[in-house]
Amino acid sequence: MKKRDILTPIGITLGFIMIAFGIVSSGGAGGFVSFIQVSSVVIVLGGLTAALLINFNLEQIKLTGRVVKESFNKNQHDILALIQLFERLSERARREGLLALENELDNVDDPFIKKGVLLAVDGIEPEVINDIMNAEIRAMDDRHQKGRIIIEKAGDYAPAWGMVGTLIGLVLMLNNLTDPTTLGPNMAVALLTTFYGSLLANLVFIPMAGKLELKTEEEIFMKQIVIEGVIGVQSGQNPRILKEKLSAFLSEDMKRKQEDEQEEFVGEPANDAS
Repeated sequence: MKKRDILTPIGITLGFIMIAFGIVSSGGAGGFVSFIQVSSVVIVLGGLTAALLINFNLEQIKLTGRVVKESFNKNQHDILALIQLFERLSERARREGLLALENELDNVDDPFIKKGVLLAVDGIEPEVINDIMNAEIRAMDDRHQKGRIIIEKAGDYAPAWGMVGTLIGLVLMLNNLTDPTTLGPNMAVALLTTFYGSLLANLVFIPMAGKLELKTEEEIFMKQIVIEGVIGVQSGQNPRILKEKLSAFLSEDMKRKQEDEQEEFVGEPANDAS
């Protein structure tokens, strides 16, 4: 399940607010206006767009919107619930056989879990299941990387186009040294393009690419737990042993949470028979 990741828009907004505050506190409202330069924006965004169009094909460019949108979402990963699921599947498999697990899949939304359990039900060898599911993880990683690289390249190109704008501004300024009225505007173009390029790269594109990479790592981590769980169920491991094995993936905080839940469950009074 995906939910809105509020940290991404908060971080970007906070960054722009802090920069605006620094400008206004140093030069007042007039100082803020002096940082708005349309020609600089056109040079950076236009050059950046052109470079991306040259670097990538049309299919990859079409993915840009989806990739950017993904950085504003977050996946809800509940490792404890995942461990409980495989503990339940293991109990039923030992009690009723692997074929009975097909009925359990009606309540499972994750296609990766479904695929793994169905492979186990079909009697596929554990080594083959491991190879098939790891191949799917590698394919997913490659897809994510191909989408993420557009944002990474944007982070590389933005400062470079800022420097291009700086060179343009300096050339214009040097060609018009005899006209003092042109020195200020040309110098503004020279400096502000570098400012815009660095701002886009370091506040938007590079952090966004880093978040997307982190999301991929988290998804791979969850899928590795699924593989261990599927193989454990398929091999007929004891549910308690499988639970302990999968619990190795938990952080210390999550292990304490798991222990607290177990203590609460054990401490619940049994219903008196009437």
